[in-house]
This record gives sequence, structure tokens and C-alpha cells, in this order.
Amino acid sequence: MIKTTPFHERLDQLNTTKRWGHWSGYLSALKYQMSPKQEYFAIRNSAGFFDTSPLYKFRITGRDSERLLAGVMTRDIRTCRPGRAQYTVWCDDRGFVLEDGVLFRHSATDFLLTAAEPNLGYLSDLVGRLDVTIEDVTDHYGMLAVQGPRSREILAKVAPGIEGLRYFEHTDTKIGSAAVTVSRTGYTGDLGYEVRVPRDDAIGVLDAVIEAGQGHGLRPFGEEALLMSRIEAGLVLINVEFSSSRLAYTDHDRITPKELGFGWMLKSIDDDTRPFIGRQALRRELAEKTSRWATVGLVLDWLDYDRVYNRAGLVPPKDETPLDYESMLYDDVGERVGYATSLMYSPVLQQHIAMARVRPDLASAGTRVNLELTINHHYETVAAAVTKLPFFNPPRKTA
Repeated sequence: MIKTTPFHERLDQLNTTKRWGHWSGYLSALKYQMSPKQEYFAIRNSAGFFDTSPLYKFRITGRDSERLLAGVMTRDIRTCRPGRAQYTVWCDDRGFVLEDGVLFRHSATDFLLTAAEPNLGYLSDLVGRLDVTIEDVTDHYGMLAVQGPRSREILAKVAPGIEGLRYFEHTDTKIGSAAVTVSRTGYTGDLGYEVRVPRDDAIGVLDAVIEAGQGHGLRPFGEEALLMSRIEAGLVLINVEFSSSRLAYTDHDRITPKELGFGWMLKSIDDDTRPFIGRQALRRELAEKTSRWATVGLVLDWLDYDRVYNRAGLVPPKDETPLDYESMLYDDVGERVGYATSLMYSPVLQQHIAMARVRPDLASAGTRVNLELTINHHYETVAAAVTKLPFFNPPRKTA
């Protein structure tokens, strides 16, 4: 049965295309107008809002909740004070990533985890005799992402106290008479916030945000604009950059945090006071340097790209729609050295960019690889340079 989010009644009125996708059983707008690029530029130049309600939400409470989460999450939740949030992953015993999510800490014993996939059963099975209660509260709340350089100015008009929020902080406040939680988080790589609101108050809060955005260029954006912005920001997406280890058939489809570009999450891995799931396998990987891949960015050589298409008698396409399949990478002698997981033409950078996985010895910035394209039913390669992620990282995101 397809469900609708708490904001759907209003978003359906705004969606002139009536194009909806399915996200965790909910209808989710793909785009509100025929050109998603206009919605994308709202994120980068003014502000846009996106309905993130389909994210799963798990409330984790009880005297031992920190102890449980410290033993599951790759990042150390003990270092996260109330009022802050952590982006994190969790792994299986072999150190392969199961999933990722954002963990909000409300108090010493009260947490809320958002994730793209259901995890209630997995987490509940780990509780054992600990004093922990885990509840799926997904349907209790709507979540609205307000993203873009004017997002702070817009939200500050209706949500007192959010101006001083720092990156990955959250606070409880009110919009109108509705109690909400506002966090300085998002999935666009830009200045942005997310508003969590009880289901029954969602429409009123959305209307207040829309009214506050009058004169600021605020507009709704759908999944297509979101996917453009997240690639520029170098943010991984489950089932694109990685698959959950529990659903993968072979280790080719499994990946470790180090291989996924999250080595920074492993800084405290030698802390023996926190034996989290997968720790021993990850320590061996680091000690024995057995990582198979490094996650990097690629910037395609535009002269070579144009040359290949012109030689084929074609106008070089510059499509901001991300490709939904892998593109193989080769060195100059034709040996396969990796693959690109997400490839698009960046509207703001005016370059073809890709998130990719290469052999660790090729991960240095500036290393040349060759990306495979299919043109006129023939395989062709285009030169590309390795670069660090993210591609787009404006100071306003964290300032």
C-alpha cells in the first residue's frame, strides 16, 4: 500500500508535473516543474524545501542506550553531547558497511536515528538485557529540509533561536504553535536545516515556511534536484555508492568504511573501551593495508570528452541527470583500475564530475584514469583526473 507523507496534501498542489516516485512506501516528488535544474539552482542560489519524511526514524531511549549505540555505531556516540548529531555508519562482524544514518542526541538517554532503510529488527535483536527501548516513530513525524544560502534567513523568521545553530547541532523550538526540532543538517552540501514536526502539525508548519520564503526565491525541489546536489557534495547514497552488506550476494558488492571514504570515522578504533561491531576486522584492514578501493572524485577532461563525441559526429552532451549505472575506469595500458558510481554534468561547476572507486595506489589527486563511455554502440574512453571530495563545498555550509 502506497502511503503519503504529512506534507503531501500541500505538496500535491505544488507539483505541476504530478510525477511521483516511491521512497520507502511513500510517494515522493521527482520534480515539481518540468525542469529540475530550476529547482537545483534554488538550492544553490536562494533556497528550496524537500520532503524527507520517508526516512525511517527510530527513537532509542533508556539507561543503557548510549552503551548500546557505542557498541553498534562506527563513530563514538559518547563524544556527541546532547543537542548535537552525528553522521555515522554501522557494520557487520567482517567490517562491511550495513547502512548509514544520522544519530541525534537529545539527552543522556534519548536518541533519534534516521536511516534510509528499516532497522528496527536489527537493532532490537542487539538489546539483550540492556535497559533500552527502541521504537519506530517514522509515521509520527514529518521532516522538511530547507536548504540553500537563504535558508537561515527564512527559517529565522518563524523558528526563534535557530540563527545560532552550528553545523550538526539541533534545538527544540516552535513554529507557530507547533513544537518542532530544527537541526542544521541536510543532503545538499549547502547551508541548510531540517525541521522535524509532529504529523498533525506538518501542514501548518509547511505553510508558515512557505510564507516566510516569500521574496526569497524559496521553492520546492524533488528527488532529481536533490541527486544533483548530493553528487556535487560528494555524499554517498545507499544502493548507488554502496549496498548493505546484509543484502549483498558477494563481497564485490560489500565495502568497508575505509573503502567508502570514511577513514575519518575510525580515528578512535584503538580505544579498547569501545568494542563496536566490526572493530577487529577494521583494525586488521588498517594494520595490514588490505583495503581494495579508495573512494575519490573524478573531473573529466572536457577537451578529450568533446574530441571523442565530435569524432563520432555528435554534439557532446552535457546532461545534469546522473547516470544510473557504473562506468568502468582503466589506466593508460587498458587495465581496469576501478569504476565510477555516479556521473553527471555539474550545473554549478560546468564540468563533468563523477564519484568513483579506484585502486588505493591511484587515489592521489591529479592521477589520470580513463572513463569508459558507450558512443554509437562502441566503447570509448575519456581522460579524467582524480580529485578529492567534495566537488562543491561553500564556506556558508558550516560557517
